[in-house]
Amino acid sequence: MKTVRIQTDQREQILDITRQVREAVEKNGWGSGLLALFCPHTTAAISINENADPDVKRDILYHLKKTIPQSPEFRHFEDNADAHIKSVLTGFSLVVIVEKGEIRLGRWQGLYFCEFDGPKDREIWLKWLPEAGG
Repeated sequence: MKTVRIQTDQREQILDITRQVREAVEKNGWGSGLLALFCPHTTAAISINENADPDVKRDILYHLKKTIPQSPEFRHFEDNADAHIKSVLTGFSLVVIVEKGEIRLGRWQGLYFCEFDGPKDREIWLKWLPEAGG
């Protein structure tokens, strides 16, 4: 297992981690297979989405904040229940295809780390699953 470390600097933000994951694939010589990505945090998540227009990240955060705002009605004592809910909806894990040392994403796609309770030091765990016989 390998780790990608991430430093967030806002309470809610979406960071493009495509480059860091591609670098991990290259550095470790991973050829063809599946790469599992796991977010070990309960107030953050990972996602694949459009990576061409930066407004997509802004729009996602806007909608999540509007739909699930912080609220005095939440009982969780750390005042971050909204962050827990957002991470459940966004997701904690992904599996991506790696072919001949390259992550296979759609033309407009990128890998995102979604922070909902920052700023914090975070990480994503990577687990390489090589192609049978490869």
